[in-house]
Amino acid sequence: MRMSTSHIKLAPEWCECSNKDMHLFENTDSLLDNLSTAILLFDSDLRLQSINTSGEDLLSTSKRTVCGQVIDRLFIDFPLIEAMKECLQSGQPFTERDVELRTSEDHAIIVDCAITPLVESTCTKGVVFECINVDRNRRITREEDIMARHQATSALIKGMAHEIKNPLGGLRGAAQLLERELENEDLKEYTGIIISEADRLRKLIDRILGPSDAQQLARVNIHEVLEHIRSLVEAETSDKIVLQRDYDPSLPDMLADRDQLVQALLNIVRNAAQSLRDEGSITLKTRAERQFTIGTHRHKLVIRVDIIDNGPGIPEELQETIFYPMVTGRAEGTGLGLSIAQTLIHRHQGFIDFESSPGHTVFSVWIPLERENI
Repeated sequence: MRMSTSHIKLAPEWCECSNKDMHLFENTDSLLDNLSTAILLFDSDLRLQSINTSGEDLLSTSKRTVCGQVIDRLFIDFPLIEAMKECLQSGQPFTERDVELRTSEDHAIIVDCAITPLVESTCTKGVVFECINVDRNRRITREEDIMARHQATSALIKGMAHEIKNPLGGLRGAAQLLERELENEDLKEYTGIIISEADRLRKLIDRILGPSDAQQLARVNIHEVLEHIRSLVEAETSDKIVLQRDYDPSLPDMLADRDQLVQALLNIVRNAAQSLRDEGSITLKTRAERQFTIGTHRHKLVIRVDIIDNGPGIPEELQETIFYPMVTGRAEGTGLGLSIAQTLIHRHQGFIDFESSPGHTVFSVWIPLERENI
């Protein structure tokens, strides 16, 4: 995305050369809030006077909290402070790519940014600091790629599964007819094996095809769902696996199919528990994110659920295909859990992604708070 590098001219009624002209910044709020680019307006003292909604999302803060703060209070070791001062003095714009902004010790974001002076004649009123979240754009591109591959693979596998079910039904029926004709009970044992294996394959194919029932939508509390999952997993696992909570109690109820939501999140939590090999910790974390893009659609508010474990991590060779059916890192696994989870969350207009390294794996689930007609 190309950023503006031209000077921003002020209307004549804004041209009083005072650093305290607050109305200069306030009059732009309604316009800036409709932009997807983060916009921060600083006066000539580099004190923040206004920030749009995308800027609040970028910094994970609110306008009320940060307005009036000098730039050194907003960012830790801000790398462009001298460039902003130079912009104020010279009136020349400045652009930079892949800049790391740190708002706290554990929160860093990579942005492309532009610094543009607010000038009228020779009077510099302040600077506009524009930011595009590079990580966010990369995430959106990755999401679109994963969703496209998942849909293509699912369509292929579903077509194959339907083709397999037809001869499988004929095979089972023939075995039943043969069993009726056999008088030798020892031989009936073999037809019984054919029938039971055909039933097992049919169940496996049904799981690959995924849920076909219509969604039963109702208001669901995400924390009630997670507490239910936590109780199930605790009953299945070792006492040495600790399930911790980090909930945002302010999250409202969401419109969802509770059973499908339980199945999707339970598959992820069970995978985490199995990766720990009877010892470790799993954290269930919830947060709200505003103006969040899933695929090509931007949602006003989404609920984010993070399932965090301190296990060995996902092998690098599996990370590109982890959501494909039949892909698993465990000898006893079917490789369907994450594929089904992705399908169920996608039916809620949401998305699943992950980050993994030895000792720290995070599966993140984003679900829009309100369903929309897309």
